[in-house]
Amino acid sequence: MQVVGYQPLDPALLVTSDAADGGVERVPLARGADLAFSLGERHCAGALTADGHVACDAPAAPYCEAHRSTWVCARCTGTCLKDEMDCYQEHAVYLAAFAPATFKVGVTRLERLETRLREQGADRGAHVHTVSNGRIARELEADIARDVTDRVRVPTKVAGLHRRVDDEAWAALLADFDVAERFEFDYGLALADQPVPETLATGRVRGTKGRLLVLERETGTYAVDLRDLVGYELRDGASDRELQSSLASF
Repeated sequence: MQVVGYQPLDPALLVTSDAADGGVERVPLARGADLAFSLGERHCAGALTADGHVACDAPAAPYCEAHRSTWVCARCTGTCLKDEMDCYQEHAVYLAAFAPATFKVGVTRLERLETRLREQGADRGAHVHTVSNGRIARELEADIARDVTDRVRVPTKVAGLHRRVDDEAWAALLADFDVAERFEFDYGLALADQPVPETLATGRVRGTKGRLLVLERETGTYAVDLRDLVGYELRDGASDRELQSSLASF
C-alpha cells in the first residue's frame, strides 16, 4: 500500500487499499496507537478523486508535474488570478501564534476559521477582520504581511513543539488590532524536549499538531511531517533503521 494523503483533523494517513479497485483506507493516528510500518520506494502519489485513487508510477514525489496542483487563491494578493472571481463568501483575516514567538497572518472563509487554525497547528489565534469576500481579505492580508509573515515553515513549528507561547509578544502584536475572537489550542503533547525531526512510520503515537505527527520509540521522541510520508510504499513490520536519539532519552 502507498501513502496517498493525510488528514490533519481526525488525524489519519490515507493509504491505498490492498484490493485493486482504487480504494483508499484510513490509518488512524489516535493518541496511543502503535504504527509498525517500514518505508519502501517513494514515487508520485497520483490523485484522489470522487471515484477513488488514480495511481501514478512517475518517480517524482510526492507528486509528479501532472499531479502537482497549486491552489491559486494562496498566491492571491487581492487581484484575482482566476478567470472569474468566485470567493464571494464572508472571509476572516486572522493572526496565528506558533510557540514561542512566531506569528503569521492568514485568511480563510469565516466558517472555517477555527478549523483552519487547527489544520496549521497554531497554538493561538485571533480573528482581526471580517470582510465580504476573498479579494478584500487578501488585500488586508498583504498589507499586514509587510510586518507579519504569511508563512511558517515546518522546521519552525517543530522547534516550538515543546515550548509555550510568549504571552507578552502575542499581546503586543494584538494591541494594534481590534480582535473579534481569540482562540487557544492544546494538542496534548506535553513535551519536555524538542522531538527529533524524522521521516518514519514506526512508533507509538503521542499526538498530532496540524500536519506534524509525534511518535515515541525506545530511542526518543520524533516529529514527522505527514507530507513527507506521502508517496512512500508502506511495508508491514516495524522499521529497524537506526535513529538519532532525542535529548529525552539520556
